[in-house]
Amino acid sequence: MNKETEQLLLAFEEWTLFVKTLSRLEEKTWNSSLEKGKWTIKSIVSHMMLWDRYFYKEAIEKIALNQQITLKHLDFDEFNRKAVEYGSRTEPSEIVDKAITYRHKIMNDIRGLSEEQLYQRYVDPENKDNVFYIPQYLKDFIWHDQHHMEPLKQYLAGEGLL
Repeated sequence: MNKETEQLLLAFEEWTLFVKTLSRLEEKTWNSSLEKGKWTIKSIVSHMMLWDRYFYKEAIEKIALNQQITLKHLDFDEFNRKAVEYGSRTEPSEIVDKAITYRHKIMNDIRGLSEEQLYQRYVDPENKDNVFYIPQYLKDFIWHDQHHMEPLKQYLAGEGLL
């Protein structure tokens, strides 16, 4: 694996390290929102975990098993609504465990890929415009991680919890 991909994976792992620190938070904090009317911490972590699960099951695992990817363009609003719903009925410890598990599965499978598999562009046979490229996926989700982590860190630091 080349140095750039390894650096991407290290940045991609930052989410799991952060989620581990959240495991010690009290239920009250998990159910708090960063701002009035915004998602709770539980909802944010559920949202992230469910995206990881989706990309693992529909792309990364399939690539590792030499199967056709099954990614589809999703209705983001519906996906996120279901993530909030999932978070509201799930214990924080389960959300943390799954968030770490799916992120590690993605990383481990990517590390096990050949250079050819890693840099191949995977095309959805039902929608040729839907192309999955692992390096771009990692870059996009590192951005997504930071988009959620930075406000969480600021909020928790302001509450004296980080």
